[in-house]
Amino acid sequence: MITITNIRYHSLTLDTLTIPPGITSVVGPNGSGKTTLLRLCAGIAIPDTGQICIDGISPRETEIGWVNEFPDKNILFSRVFDEIASPLRFCHAPCRDTRDAVHRIAYTLNIDRLLSREMREISGGEKMLVALAAALVNSPKLLVLDEYDSHLDAAHCDHMESVIRESGASYVIRCTQQMEAAAHSDHLLFIEHGMVKYAGTPETVFTSLSGTPFYPLSWRCRV
Repeated sequence: MITITNIRYHSLTLDTLTIPPGITSVVGPNGSGKTTLLRLCAGIAIPDTGQICIDGISPRETEIGWVNEFPDKNILFSRVFDEIASPLRFCHAPCRDTRDAVHRIAYTLNIDRLLSREMREISGGEKMLVALAAALVNSPKLLVLDEYDSHLDAAHCDHMESVIRESGASYVIRCTQQMEAAAHSDHLLFIEHGMVKYAGTPETVFTSLSGTPFYPLSWRCRV
């Protein structure tokens, strides 16, 4: 369980929040604090007050995969293979294990054709897939995705949904503008003005958002 208590950081105020295992989507207006919450959960930012624990351990002591919403901000190395391999190399994994893991995740994401390419040569959507591969290659306990799906077409989004669900990560926290994707999550958080206004299953949260732009289009057509 991810437990968040007495968090104060920038505009975000969270007294008590629990995130269970599974896929949790975070939705809400622009500037509401969604990315700030993701950065705190990933250990990239440290709250002014309060704490976040992932199964009783701080984020910075947990294996976490992170994908930034801006493709170029994910890049550390010039070659695709090296970019995907970087988390394993930072952990001093054996070369053969690293090579096998990179090829395995690249094949799963259908980007094995890109492994010898330079990062500057590939598209924004391909960069996002490479970033996702790098986030997954080390089998993280927590996968944090900040609007990665806004750079992908519907077919890639559907495939990535399956990959993420089968990744083995105990927790997936993702910010998305795609309400249809959010509707297929296990849990949903709606953030507004720096606070979690609604939390629960998609059915529970979206029922409270009926009539707003955050209500899934497909649900409006249900009989």
